[in-house]
Amino acid sequence: MKICIIVLIKILKLYLLCKNAVYDLIRKGLLTALKLGRIKVTKPTLLEFLKEYSGKDLSDLENIKELTFQNEASIY
Repeated sequence: MKICIIVLIKILKLYLLCKNAVYDLIRKGLLTALKLGRIKVTKPTLLEFLKEYSGKDLSDLENIKELTFQNEASIY
């Protein structure tokens, strides 16, 4: 079975995330990582995370809720 491993730096660039945000997801157990020199995440793990948390507000990892907008103008 072929498993693609993604280095944390590539995840940051791909999804325009800050380093601390990804480390917070890992520390809270929301994103599973492994360390082989640098922190890495397998592609299936990343895709599963994106599928599971799609449509969620992750700005407060202690209180994850559905993503909602007060009005459509606020999303732009």
